[in-house]
Amino acid sequence: MSHGYQAIQWNGFKWRYDIVMLLGVAAFITAFSLMTMASRPPEQSLTMVQVLIRAFGASAFLLLTVILAIGPLARLSARFKPLLYNRRHMGVLCFILALVHAGLSLLWYQGFSALNPVVALFVSNARYTSIAGFPFESLGVVALILLAFLAVSSHDYWQAALGPTLWKRIHMGVYVAYGLLVMHVLLGTIQGEKDVLYPVSIIGAFCLLAFLHGASALAGRFRDKTAAASLDGWINIGAPDNIPENRARIIKAASGDRIAVFRYDGKISAVTNVCAHQNGPLGEGRIVDGCITCPWHGWQYRPEDGRSPAPFDEKISTYRVQVDGGMVYVHPEALPPGTPTPPALIKEVKHDKA
Repeated sequence: MSHGYQAIQWNGFKWRYDIVMLLGVAAFITAFSLMTMASRPPEQSLTMVQVLIRAFGASAFLLLTVILAIGPLARLSARFKPLLYNRRHMGVLCFILALVHAGLSLLWYQGFSALNPVVALFVSNARYTSIAGFPFESLGVVALILLAFLAVSSHDYWQAALGPTLWKRIHMGVYVAYGLLVMHVLLGTIQGEKDVLYPVSIIGAFCLLAFLHGASALAGRFRDKTAAASLDGWINIGAPDNIPENRARIIKAASGDRIAVFRYDGKISAVTNVCAHQNGPLGEGRIVDGCITCPWHGWQYRPEDGRSPAPFDEKISTYRVQVDGGMVYVHPEALPPGTPTPPALIKEVKHDKA
């Protein structure tokens, strides 16, 4: 989303993002395949199909790990925020890689069965009470179904139809898919691999993600201390210089609402910290071409009324702001989405906040 409206919404950054992503995946699959073939002794050699099964599976798992790491990394450091911009394309590619892995596995291991390969997959092993013999393939199938649903519903049509909150809750199912894939790979390696590299890598990736999410949550709690309101209800957030130019300071009202207070062109405006698209943190974005730009996918809103520039019609809540005695004050009561709210002039001094 931007001033220059295009139906497909492609731009140079998205093209470069996807090209780098595709080249990176291709390089990983190639390197993984070559290393797998070179590292195995002759008596444990694999066919090319088996190598590709592992290569596509490993690339899908690695890409999903990267996808889930981008969010907390972006919260911990602004340098990772550009990776959020096209993350959904990563999700679709992850599903495609997993689908190729599943298809090759099904054809190679069940293709010669007298039964339908899909039927054979579920009836050939029913040892669900045994860890050593658990049919780990079933976990992969469930994860693949989840990834397929998430990939299809990642389009903005479904976000608009379901609403940002419900859409976001549904897409939290990616963590369920990741957990299933962790168990799928671990059980598969326990049953068919002697090399400890695979389970160690999987456990390491899982622990790294847990650490990043924990660190991000702690950092968020530290940043989001509830701001105290004065007797007349307004929140003093300090001097204007405490807010970086063309950026925001995020405060948390007593109600729990997060408010993004932006400083730009000698003015102060405040809006909700929640983007109307996917609940992205607007306060972590910046002012671009006079509009607040969400760091996740580039959706934009005018700071003075919370409305998106034409031809878009999205709206977010605004808040009243004033400058009194060199201090910035924000009223914690959210105004209806799209309500015009005059920005406060930084040099202006007001004494009546009623």
